[in-house]
Amino acid sequence: MMRRFAYLLVPLLLATAGCTATTEEPERPAPATRAERPSPFADCAPLTVAPAAASPTSAGKAGDQLPDLTLNCFTGGAPVNLRDVKGPAVINVWASWCPPCRKELPAFQRLSERADGRFQVIGVNSRDSRGGAQSIGEDYGVDFPMLLDQGDAFQRALERNAFPLTVLVDADGRIRHTDATGALDDARLAALLERHLGVRV
Repeated sequence: MMRRFAYLLVPLLLATAGCTATTEEPERPAPATRAERPSPFADCAPLTVAPAAASPTSAGKAGDQLPDLTLNCFTGGAPVNLRDVKGPAVINVWASWCPPCRKELPAFQRLSERADGRFQVIGVNSRDSRGGAQSIGEDYGVDFPMLLDQGDAFQRALERNAFPLTVLVDADGRIRHTDATGALDDARLAALLERHLGVRV
């Protein structure tokens, strides 16, 4: 009888003393966050360095300077003030939700591949989501530098409200032409560069 009582008493004493074995679950590692995809776009640091083989500005009507506006680079790093961008440059304002923008992006990519250090091709992704821009960049193989304009500060500064929008900038950072006629193709881009920047592609 005493032995049975002892068997019943031992678990009670252990529980009171706090010595019972607990069945705590082992600490689980935090769920791995999905790795951020690398950006398809190039870094923006070279935008403030003049293209190596750029020709001097040809005489002609002086245009307005690019606006004093600072935009973030898609790849991170230091933000870029548009006044510091060295031309000649072709700036393409686009958004992933804009069908004409998507249609013309491959022509801008081909243009950037033919630049040969004579001019820069720069994207300004406006009123868009980062994921949308990333996906279009990947799908279309776009790798020129991309600035982010979460609102439409650049377009407002130019007093333009159009998608897509193309801005041609000379070696002095002055706007020579702004085009809002719709999706541009290779031939139209080449004609605009020759006419307004004196550059043949």
